[in-house]
Amino acid sequence: MNSSLLNIRNGRPSRRLLTTTAIATLAVAGLALAGCADGGGEATSTGDSSTGGDTSGGEGISIVVMGGATDDPFWSTVKRGGEAAAKAVEAAGGTVTFLAMPNYDNFNADAAKLVANIQSLNPSAAVIPDWAPDAQNENIISITSSGTPVFLYNTGIDEVETVGAQGYIGSDDYASGKLAGETFVEAGAKHVVCVNTLPGTTNADARCQGVNDGATGVDYEELALPTSQFGDPTAVAQAIKGAIIQDPSIDAIFTPGQSDTNAAASGIDQAGATGKVFLGGQNFDSESLTRIQDGTQLFAIDQQGYAQGYYGVSAAFQLAAYGIQLAVDPFLTGPAVIDADNVESALAGVDLGVR
Repeated sequence: MNSSLLNIRNGRPSRRLLTTTAIATLAVAGLALAGCADGGGEATSTGDSSTGGDTSGGEGISIVVMGGATDDPFWSTVKRGGEAAAKAVEAAGGTVTFLAMPNYDNFNADAAKLVANIQSLNPSAAVIPDWAPDAQNENIISITSSGTPVFLYNTGIDEVETVGAQGYIGSDDYASGKLAGETFVEAGAKHVVCVNTLPGTTNADARCQGVNDGATGVDYEELALPTSQFGDPTAVAQAIKGAIIQDPSIDAIFTPGQSDTNAAASGIDQAGATGKVFLGGQNFDSESLTRIQDGTQLFAIDQQGYAQGYYGVSAAFQLAAYGIQLAVDPFLTGPAVIDADNVESALAGVDLGVR
């Protein structure tokens, strides 16, 4: 299998996906070294518009970016992309503030509260992931109704018009899941399980639905776990171990979040099924890539989080400072398959802190 940017569902512009993703990849590669700033995830601000200097029309422009918890590796990569773009914002006289979720224990309520906090900061523009529309949309609409432009990123491709956002930057969660399901079937899987540790959230639900639709002609089921188990590797591993032991016909496990993929590998191993059960996951870290190298994980779905942070900040600043609109909408950064054929290039990106 080759790396591919495929399978955008009907109504989504596949040609545009290929074009914009290629542009994103090239541009991000060129900025890789600039993106190797410290990771972190705490609420931070960059720049100081009061210092004067060689600015270029962005004086006083403030961008606020909402992200996931600071202990979530994927969101550390997203933030690095945002920090790389923030250097250009700072050079033009603007500032960028990053706000992080405290954790995922009270997910929807905390996400809604964080959006409300963004409005209280009265930014020039905001970049927001719309993970839980039922909880977040009222506050996002309040921001856009006040005249502050908002870009949705990471999640929310179907919510742009509803909340009055300027556009969407990120992957297509449904297409990511569908690509995973198709990859399992291509490898010969007969019984696919999607382990959903954040049921009720837009991205996790869309990914599992995509897996279901992509795994045509084989058995499929969703293993929905309490959201409190998200990021709890012991609980997730035990649940997967139990499911495999209870039903030995299960031969493929997909996890919609990176930390859960490592837990799934442990659960499969505890069930004595390593090498018998295919493993695939959304996003990746060095552990996932090592498993792909040694053949104990089939694939990872890449949504290029670094590009989401970079282009989210860039688009918000360019619109607020100069009135420049996104050339295309949605601006898609994935999905792509990382497997044995291209894992080495992904590992090189991990070493640089951009993948």
